Amino acid sequence: MKVNADLFSDILVEEVKPILTFDPSKDLDEYKAELKEKLIELLGIKKIEENACPVTLDKEYEKDMGTYIKIRFTVETEKNNNVPCYLLLPKLGKEKYPLCIVLQGHTNGMYHSIGEVKEPGDEAGKVNRAFGLQAVEEGYAALCIEQRGMGEQKAFKEFRQWENGGKCKFLGFSALILGRTLIGERCWDVSKVLDVVSTFEQLDMNDIMITGCSGGGTASFYAACYDERIKLSAPDCAFCPYKESILAMYHCICNYIPHAYEWFDMQDLSALIAPRKLLVMAGVKDRIFPIDAVRRGYKTAEKIYEKAGVSSHLRLLETPLDHHWCEDMTWKAIADFRKEK
Repeated sequence: MKVNADLFSDILVEEVKPILTFDPSKDLDEYKAELKEKLIELLGIKKIEENACPVTLDKEYEKDMGTYIKIRFTVETEKNNNVPCYLLLPKLGKEKYPLCIVLQGHTNGMYHSIGEVKEPGDEAGKVNRAFGLQAVEEGYAALCIEQRGMGEQKAFKEFRQWENGGKCKFLGFSALILGRTLIGERCWDVSKVLDVVSTFEQLDMNDIMITGCSGGGTASFYAACYDERIKLSAPDCAFCPYKESILAMYHCICNYIPHAYEWFDMQDLSALIAPRKLLVMAGVKDRIFPIDAVRRGYKTAEKIYEKAGVSSHLRLLETPLDHHWCEDMTWKAIADFRKEK
């Protein structure tokens, strides 16, 4: 008999109905509480909490860049884990600025967000990936956070052991065997950095949004599910039902949460962002987060936001390219969405 491992896996997926699939007939607050508790459990947050420490910020330097101030600092988010960050403050004469957290995906690091060129090939992606500079141009204070497994937070062991092993592979597997997840650690880092950046008095901590593309988009979504201080989440090339995305083809390990599909699908988690704003951005030619699946997931999110009584706080932006950040469309959509009441 011919062996077909893909077919076997696909059949298993088809047979699953997640326990916490959104049901519009049930009480939304009770559903959200149960969903949040399960997400925190599966992300491994309780294990991360066991290694918690007083959160400290170590400012390294401050530079006047002409139209904005660049501040470099690190934050100890748990014992022995120091997260590098940049804060870009516009020089527009305002007392306070809305805060935009920007997260790089699988690039060489957050230095792309501030428009720096360090590695071969950086120049080609400079404009498309300079999320921090783009945010500053739009009038935001930009908070660039290095995600674990990437850039300055990459694991050098991985490159000794696996050629072309993937930026997140070693740390991702290590997290799993320790009862954690890499995406859970990234959510934790975002939250802990937010705990301490309030010391910068130029920031309006009541007006916080988060965005990023691909792996940055994924973390933007889950971080907003976890930390309710984030008022607007704008994930790009990341929001998609699991069945057609991470269960249908190879993705980086940082997308995977053990047991997640037994309990919920990605679109169900939109309930943890509602009534706050969620702007789903997706490329119509994206092969790894297919647009038809994105639309299917978005319909569930629509039902959730309708149930919450805030249908206007949800929006879908379809961009014309593939797995790509469309700068000309993205920031306009965000600005228009922010104006919505």
